[in-house]
Amino acid sequence: MSKMRAVLIKDGQGPIENLYIGETDKPVPTRGEVLVKIVAFGINRMDHHQRQGGYPVPQGASFILGVEFSGRVTELGEGATRWAVGDEVFGLVGGGAYAEFVNCDEGLLLKKPGHLSWVEAASIPECYITAYQALVKYGEVKKGDHVLVHAGASGVGIAAIQIARESGAATVTATASTTEKLNWLRSIPNGATHTVNYRTEDFAAEVKKTTNGKGVDVVIDFVGQSHWAKNVESLAIDGRMTMLATLSGSEVPAVNLGPILYKRLRIQGSTLRSRSLQYQTELIASFRDMIDKVTGANGGGPMRTYIHKVYPWTEIQSAHHEMVDNKNSGKIIVEVQ
Repeated sequence: MSKMRAVLIKDGQGPIENLYIGETDKPVPTRGEVLVKIVAFGINRMDHHQRQGGYPVPQGASFILGVEFSGRVTELGEGATRWAVGDEVFGLVGGGAYAEFVNCDEGLLLKKPGHLSWVEAASIPECYITAYQALVKYGEVKKGDHVLVHAGASGVGIAAIQIARESGAATVTATASTTEKLNWLRSIPNGATHTVNYRTEDFAAEVKKTTNGKGVDVVIDFVGQSHWAKNVESLAIDGRMTMLATLSGSEVPAVNLGPILYKRLRIQGSTLRSRSLQYQTELIASFRDMIDKVTGANGGGPMRTYIHKVYPWTEIQSAHHEMVDNKNSGKIIVEVQ
């Protein structure tokens, strides 16, 4: 079997210092798959948890880290008809993007538009598709809604803010932990209309002021336990909350079910990586119409992707440190060299 280079983990899991570039088997596309030579890949919080042994890889997925990438099609598996060798693409996989080559089902790829660089394209799949699912599919965001987005300066948070604005939301309140991040989120085109420092301010009280006492129609939450009670308090009648992670913990010591009942709240949990191939294919197909609206930071589009920093993959440990230390406003991208 042919070999390739990839970012591997010494002992299979462990600290950042266990990441290294080594040799492993080059994947061979099976039926309906294409082989992509990777130019760039995105760093995501789930990569950190997987490296530590806390995020199980979906059945059948590569053990190599990474779920989003951009690159060129180099080989077609049997029955793959949507793409041709040489096509420039970006897309999602269950794992394997921290490598020179990755296998991807043909339905999980998107054509790279000419207005996006390789780095910009690699920054879009996980963040924008996750945000789209949370806001549009589950949150059913519509014109005139009030929206609350936690972890506003994260990749998914930034995408969610812009999708909400593009969908006609009346207000979009974003939370973050530093003044610098909050100021930046208000400054970007189609950015947050309001911001709250969750460490020093009560976001539930703030959104009640912003909405004249009504509350928000949609909450996008990554935090879980520490935000639970205030999230429920923040929601308006018939409000919807999509939970994407539980970064502060998953157990809430005491829960008052009353507000969920009398406010008719809908609370939806969601993970994209573990979803079926059919579900992911259909979700990406419905997202395709949005691609032309997404540009780079200076591209002039109604939605933009913001790159915090680009690393060569020889500095993969530094890239992970940057994410773990929460230094980023926007995406951290790695180029394969």
